Amino acid sequence: MAKRVGVDKWLFGTVILLVLFGLVMIFSASAVMARATTSSPYTFVAKQAVFAAGGVLALFVLMRVDYRKYNNPKVIFTLMAATGLLLTAVFFLGAKINGAHRWIGFGGFTLQPSEMAKPVIILFLAWFLQTRMHAMDDIKGTILRAVLPPLLFVGLILKEPDLGTALVCIAVMMSMLYLAGMQMKWLFVAVAVAIPPAYWMLFHVAFRRARMMAFLHPEQYAKGAGFQSLQSLIAVSTGGLRGLGLMEGRQKLFYLPEPHTDYIFANICEELGLIGALCILALFCLLGYRGLRAAFLSTDPFARFLAFGLTIAILFQAFFNMSVVISLVPAKGLPLPFISSGGTSVLVTLACMGVLLNVTREID
Repeated sequence: MAKRVGVDKWLFGTVILLVLFGLVMIFSASAVMARATTSSPYTFVAKQAVFAAGGVLALFVLMRVDYRKYNNPKVIFTLMAATGLLLTAVFFLGAKINGAHRWIGFGGFTLQPSEMAKPVIILFLAWFLQTRMHAMDDIKGTILRAVLPPLLFVGLILKEPDLGTALVCIAVMMSMLYLAGMQMKWLFVAVAVAIPPAYWMLFHVAFRRARMMAFLHPEQYAKGAGFQSLQSLIAVSTGGLRGLGLMEGRQKLFYLPEPHTDYIFANICEELGLIGALCILALFCLLGYRGLRAAFLSTDPFARFLAFGLTIAILFQAFFNMSVVISLVPAKGLPLPFISSGGTSVLVTLACMGVLLNVTREID
């Protein structure tokens, strides 16, 4: 295919719209809480704006860097080593927040290494699988060698603990293996092997068992583990078709915990209604379509895997986040990409979009 002069403008515009919308909704969801806790209504949105600006800068830089430069074992293994060290460092350098070691603090900001693990896993798999599509039946030589490094990262993420991010990493890994030609029977084998440890983590770890029971019987845990889910559902149902209006939400007024982070979609539904929620869903669908289009139209296997992995990582995370808000799945600590408050998340996600936009230069 002929080399494209510019990047995919639809994808670029969608990403920028999501980021700008996210800043507006973070301010709406956090202003009252920020004023009560820090005396300034702009505390949370200002921090997010700093990381978003850094992310947009990274996006502009990386969309001009030829993606082929990443197709190098020196780059891949350097990134993997750095990410592995950061994932380990959280247990020694990071503060324990809400019972989890997920963040490393510096200068009033925090870094979440698990957010970096997702693109690094995608880069590794894109590099590893590009020349092994003909050998996907080789369990020892291909599949085990492909999954062991990502599973090491997943193990460290589970140790934090952060089950939601670990599930996204596993879903992306299995999807990329399937794209490379792995037979469905091995997917079923992987699921069968994963069931016992998954059952143990869900029903024999106290806080996860509480979440599972609250998911199954929320009305019985209205003042405990089910409180956040019920308040989220109240926010969603209150919004109706058109919502209560921007800044007019009620659940954010110390009913729904952390409405600017994992449950920001509930605040969107309450203030902008079903129409606003569907607009956000449409933007993610458009992003997914343009990203997967770039993947399947690319003639370079490395670019195909890279674009596919980066796109579905965002789609999986957005799906999980929205599903938690409307109680389709048990509660998980996953931000809504581009929109939820979370500096590392928006910075890393925008950097990934820069790489994806560079891949789109090669597509007619």
